[in-house]
Amino acid sequence: MALLLLGPAVHAATPLNGAWREVQAGDTPQRVLQDYRHGDLRSFDPGQLQHFPVQGLGAWVVLQAQPPGALAGHVLTVNPPPPGKVALYDAYGTAVTLALDDFTAPSHAHGRLAWSLGDDPHGAGLVLLRFEPGAGAVAPASFALLSASEFLRLDARWLVFASACFAVMLAMALMALCIAPMLRDATFAWYAGFLLCYAFIQGTRSGFLFHPLEMAWLAGLSPVATSVAIGLSMAFAALFAVRFCELRRFAPLLRAPAMALAVGMLLVTVMRACGFKPLQNIGQLLIDPLLILGSVLLGVASLVAAIRGSRHAWFFLFGWMPLLALTALWSAEISGTLAGARWLGNASLAAGALEALVLSFGLADHALSMRRTHASVQVLADHDALTNVLNRRAWREAVEETLRAHVGQPMTLLFLDLDHFKILNDHQGHAAGDRALVAVADALRHELRPLDRLGRYGGEEFVALLHGTPQEPATQVAIRLCRRVHRLEIPLDNEGGRLSVSIGLAMHHPNETMDSWIERADQAMYMAKLDGRNRVQVSGTRPKAVRSRQPLKVVE
Repeated sequence: MALLLLGPAVHAATPLNGAWREVQAGDTPQRVLQDYRHGDLRSFDPGQLQHFPVQGLGAWVVLQAQPPGALAGHVLTVNPPPPGKVALYDAYGTAVTLALDDFTAPSHAHGRLAWSLGDDPHGAGLVLLRFEPGAGAVAPASFALLSASEFLRLDARWLVFASACFAVMLAMALMALCIAPMLRDATFAWYAGFLLCYAFIQGTRSGFLFHPLEMAWLAGLSPVATSVAIGLSMAFAALFAVRFCELRRFAPLLRAPAMALAVGMLLVTVMRACGFKPLQNIGQLLIDPLLILGSVLLGVASLVAAIRGSRHAWFFLFGWMPLLALTALWSAEISGTLAGARWLGNASLAAGALEALVLSFGLADHALSMRRTHASVQVLADHDALTNVLNRRAWREAVEETLRAHVGQPMTLLFLDLDHFKILNDHQGHAAGDRALVAVADALRHELRPLDRLGRYGGEEFVALLHGTPQEPATQVAIRLCRRVHRLEIPLDNEGGRLSVSIGLAMHHPNETMDSWIERADQAMYMAKLDGRNRVQVSGTRPKAVRSRQPLKVVE
């Protein structure tokens, strides 16, 4: 892209001399050429940007090729293309008028105005142009006289360059528009709005929307539409920066000015779009100062947020700085202090594509951060804060998902309740009770397999799903759990009692509800407590009946 950017600016042009003056009432082409020969026009360098007034009656421009006989077979170009019409006069006073939004001409250049010169219409290598009145105050332009082959090469190269830039901007904007509803994050929508407005601005200024895209419906609307797009682009950029750079957190004092900028630009946009002429003029007067101040404000805000720790603000800063620099250069070019900045239009296109890429990487990082944050929140929501095993809700959801995914496989439920836990709390305090719960949870977690599901059901109660485990192996697992807890040697009181666990075991039956299954395991656990605690009790085989077998006492 850098080579494409530099390429259009490097060409072998025939040297030109130039002079101009404002159009006066009663002017004719012959009179203007006579004034030129008498030296009454103001000289300028056609290879540099020159500002021509396009209010009042317009401006005459006379160009002279060096050597004089170099016009035949060449193409005269005007770059950047002015917002109004430009007419080229032949020796008979007939004008060939071109404009960005003109669709009557048989062929058009891309990114510039161009006339094919078949002969030397006025002799001595002279070319007469008239910049007709337009919507703007000034029209900076430069001129080049190129051979037909050089013009075609330059035109094709610019078309490839501009197409690539617009393709990048539109692709990134569409991606953001697709992701915004998926993530329910307006940050992506503001970013897409800014990119689409910026692409529209560059598309009208360069003429890309008119040629080659042939959007004839924009003819005559581009000055107002471009002003509206400028206002909306700055408003979207401010809203995007507030959210993306996290100004509320990292630069709270600059958040209010950024929001005020967004509101102000929206108001200016409404003024420019309304049909009331005084309001339109006020809006036009305000839009350029607000654009410059807003660009600086967003640059400062992103820099402050980046220094204070906002990772995403660095993406915004590196994407925004080229546009900020180009805004300053554009202001200088409008004021006439950058006569050699003919590359400014191409640089604006390249900067838009660069910003689209940089900020897209930033948005990708933003989306990953959101995903990590969501995952962390999900872990906190699904896990018991004390023991770090699944909480009751998350455990039920995990078990139900397992049952749906593995229909027909044996599933065993263990319902565990710590014995005499109230005695531990009463004699040693709740802190000791919390430490005991953590130790028991760690012991159970290490005894079970990763595919099993362990959860805290409430208080001193735990539940465990043994995945794909028949009754007999599940009973042996439950016995190991009893032994593992008892071997922790957690004292209950000062009389030598140790913490133990009673376990109820229930196999899952086809078409059985979760509540019924848990109830059977819970009843089996109470039977184990009634039979002496620190043991395993297996539930009956019928879905709803409780028919306990002889309890399996744990032997140390």
